[in-house]
Order: sequence, then C-alpha cells, then structure tokens
Amino acid sequence: MRVLGIETSCDETGVAIYDEHQGLIADLLYSQVDLHNEYGGVVPELASRDHIRKTLPMIQEALISGDCKPGEIDGIAYTSGPGLVGALMVGASIAKSLALAWNIPSLGIHHMEGHLLAARLTPNPPEYPFVALLVSGGHTQLLACEKPGHYDLLGESQDDAAGEAFDKVAKMLGLGYPGGPEIARLALNGRHDRFRFPRPMTNRPGLDFSFSGLKTYTLNTLHDLDVVSDQDRADIAHAFQAAVIDTIRIKCQRALEYSGLSTLVIAGGVSANIELRSTLQAMGDKSGYSIYYPEARLCTDNGAMIAYAGFERLKQGQTEQLSINVKPRWPMTELPPIN
Repeated sequence: MRVLGIETSCDETGVAIYDEHQGLIADLLYSQVDLHNEYGGVVPELASRDHIRKTLPMIQEALISGDCKPGEIDGIAYTSGPGLVGALMVGASIAKSLALAWNIPSLGIHHMEGHLLAARLTPNPPEYPFVALLVSGGHTQLLACEKPGHYDLLGESQDDAAGEAFDKVAKMLGLGYPGGPEIARLALNGRHDRFRFPRPMTNRPGLDFSFSGLKTYTLNTLHDLDVVSDQDRADIAHAFQAAVIDTIRIKCQRALEYSGLSTLVIAGGVSANIELRSTLQAMGDKSGYSIYYPEARLCTDNGAMIAYAGFERLKQGQTEQLSINVKPRWPMTELPPIN
C-alpha cells in the first residue's frame, strides 16, 4: 500500500508518500516562517493562501521524487484537525478532489496522532504501551497509550501550550518567530544562577500544565529592570526555558509513576528542543525509563507523519465519505481504535 500524506494545519505545507515496503519514498516540506515572522506569529488568512499556492505543486514534485504515478497511490491522508480552519480546508479540499479523480479512499488524520506516530518512523521504534508527551505550539498533553489508537488523556495545559508560551516570551524579548529556537539560542549565553522562575502547578497533585502565569512572571521580570541589556535578555531566556523544561520533566515523571509504564515518547515541535531532550533523557537514565523521540526533521509539522498515520488506519479499512469536514478542535480520545 502507498499513501499520500498532506499536512496543512498551520504554517507548514508538508507532502509525503509512505510505501508499506519501502518506507518514505518522498518527503517534502515548505515552511511559512519568513512569511509570518514580521507579524510575530501566524496570520491565518496568509497561511491559507500560501497553502493554496504550494500544495498541488508539492504533490506533483513528490510523485516525481518518489518515481510514483497517481495510479500507484492507494489512499490519501490529510490533516483534518486540530488546526486553523482555513488551512485545514485547503488540505482537505485538495485531498478529497484527488481521491475523487483517482478513485481511491481518503481519510482525515488527527494532527497530534501524526506527531505521536512519527516516533514509529525511527529505526528503533517504541513498543506499546507507553506514556506520550505531545508538546507543540498548540498542545501540551500527557497520554497513556495502551495500543495504537487507544489513548487516555492524563493531563493537558489549562491555558497556553508550551510552544505558545515560547512564542509570546520570544516576542517580549524582541526575538523572531518561531520563539522556541530563538529562546534556546539566546539561553545558551544566559547565567543559570541569576533568576529562578516558578515551576507552575508542580506544588500540587495532578498532571495538568499551566504556562500563562510563567509568561506573566517573565513580563514582570522585564519590567522590573530599568534598562534591559543583552545579558539581561539572555539570563531571562535561560530562566524561562529552564522553568518550562523542569515543569515538563516533573509532570512526565509523575505520569510514568502514575501509569506504571516505563516508556516515554516525546513528540511535537517543542520536542526538538535539545535541552528538553537531554533533561528527559537524564531523567530516564536515572529512573530506568526508556525515552523515545522522532528525529528532529519529523518533530515539526510534516507530511511524513500524516502519510504514516494514514497508512496505519487505511490498511485497517478505515475510510470516509467525500464530504469535507475539518475539526479545528478535536480531542484525541475521540479517535477510533487502530486494530
């Protein structure tokens, strides 16, 4: 089976082809970062228009790159949610049109399940069951994953997601978009002993997250300085990043202890953060947990994860009608199981 995957949930256009026997035979990604950078965040209308311009040419390029004809595609998977409704509509409309023209099934894929299953594209994939940390610009969630498609929500952010908080704090510090990599670079020059920011919701039981207050604490710290120097900005970036990562570490450890599982899978755009990976790996080494994450290129939004997630579901016979029904909000716990 060969599946064409289309990802257009936010500000990256991803197109890939997954082959059951050969793995990924085409994997293309276009980022809109330069388009949105001057605004300090994603402008939904601009994102949708850019997906319209890029998606079809990238599908044609993917077919050429994978030495694949349309008649050799057995199914189309596209991101149907969560995400920006206009951007989702672009991918869904193109997927449905091609499915009709090529007379093959199509299937809408949950964006965060795509991130989760991206870890299965590694040479040494994790085995079920495991705890998953999904951490991105729009989501921070902990899930107990019993088997494919069986997800139990353990905890999630009650306000800003971790990636969203990185973006907003980066803007406070005069940095570019996306904020995570910018803060990580600046934090390298920060002093670790100058500021200590709070670790939100770690002094109470539970597995939920909250980063809005940490964002406000950062803003107040900036306001308390008469003149903000480059070193001040680096020190604040270091303290903010350390607080986010330490909060995530504490919650992950709790989730593993609560669930009784010994494997943690990290996925989503923020999982590319080197400091986060090393901190969670050190936790795993100390406590005897196995830690898995996709390679860096599969952490951000991409078509490969959608193609693979689509393959897993389409091969089970899951499909849908040609009507377009995107889901800007879509809990993973509503997904049907993968047998």
